[in-house]
Amino acid sequence: MSKIKSKYICQSCGYESPKWMGKCPGCGAWNSMVEEVIKPKGKHRIVFSHSESSTVSKPSPIHQIQAAQEPRMLTGLHEFNRVLGGGIVKGSLVLIGGDPGIGKSTLLLQVSSQLAERGNDVLYISGEESLKQTKLRSDRLGVKGERLFVLSETDLEIIIQSILETEPAFVIIDSIQTIYNSEIASAPGSVSQVRECTAELMRLAKTKGIPIFIVGHVTKDGTIAGPRILEHMVDTVLYFEGDRHHTYRILRAVKNRFGSTNEIGIFEMKETGLKEVLNPSEVFLEERAKGASGSTVVASMEGTRPVLVEIQALITPTSFGNPRRMANGIDHNRVSLLMAVLEKRVGLLLQNQDAYLKVAGGVKLDEPSIDLAICISIASSFKDVPTNIYDVFVGEVGLTGEIRRVSRIEQRVQEAAKLGFKRIFLPKANLGGWKCPEDIEIIGVQNISEALELAIGG
Repeated sequence: MSKIKSKYICQSCGYESPKWMGKCPGCGAWNSMVEEVIKPKGKHRIVFSHSESSTVSKPSPIHQIQAAQEPRMLTGLHEFNRVLGGGIVKGSLVLIGGDPGIGKSTLLLQVSSQLAERGNDVLYISGEESLKQTKLRSDRLGVKGERLFVLSETDLEIIIQSILETEPAFVIIDSIQTIYNSEIASAPGSVSQVRECTAELMRLAKTKGIPIFIVGHVTKDGTIAGPRILEHMVDTVLYFEGDRHHTYRILRAVKNRFGSTNEIGIFEMKETGLKEVLNPSEVFLEERAKGASGSTVVASMEGTRPVLVEIQALITPTSFGNPRRMANGIDHNRVSLLMAVLEKRVGLLLQNQDAYLKVAGGVKLDEPSIDLAICISIASSFKDVPTNIYDVFVGEVGLTGEIRRVSRIEQRVQEAAKLGFKRIFLPKANLGGWKCPEDIEIIGVQNISEALELAIGG
């Protein structure tokens, strides 16, 4: 008998080592090396069709390749379709991740029901719940579809055989961490199992042209569990974000080979399932307090859609040696940088002040155009002077205090005018070259001092 060999694989990054180590040399994680038995490679491989094993690919000149625009599969959720780039592409492999209990299975079960009602055969494979548990959730969501098939299985070979026999138009795997390949000795959810099972499902999706959605667990850091290569293998990566204690959920595309990245869709969790929010700007601003200092509105671009969001700031004298800088929905390093600009270029004494900033509604903003709104919020709270509730602020702030141009300014202005705002502050460099709505005043500012003078009086 041949000697059994084993290797140690980091469960965070996939680094392989012949011996155990307390700290992974690849990513620096501690106690992440897990032993996996190496089986001799056999000739066994799942063959999806006879033509697949005999077809040999040959290089083709790019000008001779015929580009065909295939129709997309549309669901009943317009927000879901838009995040995917206009619908579901045939043969695509989509990974969706999110915190436990956030609503991933609920969303995909609703999508499955809508596709089944439109005459498509849908196969929902659950590795975490029994058939009865899935039925209980479907009854609560009002799912009714004769063409929606449910399977409770974790063996990859049985799953693939079921897909080949059923020949569905749409497949959901919930979740990839529970699926295992019997040819691999490691436990389900390990790096090797997740990588190999995803590779087989990707080969099936491309060969048969079946769109497959796989659900991925997330770690405590908020990233999808397993090796980073998992996100590189799939066509689209979606994150389902939100607080379980609040009703609103955000579906964000961080990778999409068939559409725009950083696109978001807003949903509201109700007793009967998820309901799409078609006007998120109005939802984020409906509870805004009037006459409160430290509150501003920014027109941020999320993918191809402009969204108006409220930024709140609270500046208070510190009782510690080092003042605190806390931010929710904004990078706290950006907050520290902008406070240094305000102190150096405007003369605000913020070095002995605690700063707490928050984006209302649970949205995460990371584009440079929110800089001006952050600065106005900080200055408004520091001076205890409220801003005009009908003002919107857009612009990137440089280290010398200048206001730099931003992209897609016309769409931002139109969204602000549509929601009834009267003035919008934007960089002077963005003035001209586009048509301005008649019912909103455009104020171009060149530096942060000018913006503060016009917004809150200095």
